[in-house]
Amino acid sequence: MLAASMLAIGDELLGGFVTDTNSPWLADRLRAHGVPLERVQVVPDDPAAIAEALHAELARPRPRVVVTSGGIGSTPDDITYEAVAAALGRALELEPSLAERMHGIVERTRERGFTVSDTFVTHVLRMARVPAGSRLLARDGGWTPAVCVDVDGGADGAEGGATVVVLPGVPSEFRALLADAVEPVLLAGRNPVPHVVEITHRFPESLLNDTFVTLARDHPAVRLGSYPGSPMLVRLSGPEADVEAAATLVRTAVAALEAVAPGPGPRT
Repeated sequence: MLAASMLAIGDELLGGFVTDTNSPWLADRLRAHGVPLERVQVVPDDPAAIAEALHAELARPRPRVVVTSGGIGSTPDDITYEAVAAALGRALELEPSLAERMHGIVERTRERGFTVSDTFVTHVLRMARVPAGSRLLARDGGWTPAVCVDVDGGADGAEGGATVVVLPGVPSEFRALLADAVEPVLLAGRNPVPHVVEITHRFPESLLNDTFVTLARDHPAVRLGSYPGSPMLVRLSGPEADVEAAATLVRTAVAALEAVAPGPGPRT
């Protein structure tokens, strides 16, 4: 079973200036492929912090995909490529196709009449310096591809390895690259997609605790979530046969409560 982790990188996230919308998007897309998102870490633009978080995720059970977002621009605080390379013990190397794109940016900047200094060129080319051994997952029409770094044979290898996927933090680019480049190559068809059943009811969730205890004992393959609200929501996910059996158990319990306290309210 392929699993996933995420590192959302950026001082602006921890400072409260920007809200992370990439991790919920990733969670939704992973769920569609049956890949559990086991951890999300938010870390600053600091090499040591990025390395610490990356090592922690790579130490979890494999095969695994570790997705990073943010910190791959041209400014001095964009250090994700450098930090990932250092954490994996790899050098940085100029990737030819990325370098060609970056030189195009330089030329267009010059054509618009702006001064193009050596410092400008150096920093633009930082976006083409990736960890040695990276492979690109490109999409049509995008300004940059996803950069993947395989560890111990990669997440799609036979050795139980991992793949680090470095994505931009800009939500539109993150989502497009994930859908068009990452999902087809690394996620699609890897895991069975869980069966999900949602049951609504109008009673305090504590009244179903006895049922939930029985459910956990008799159907350990089913993941249970109970969420307060109007209406209350019970979500069951897992193998279809187990989920349907658990759903019958919950519906029976809700029906018993309705018999004791009849009245208007949502029913399953």
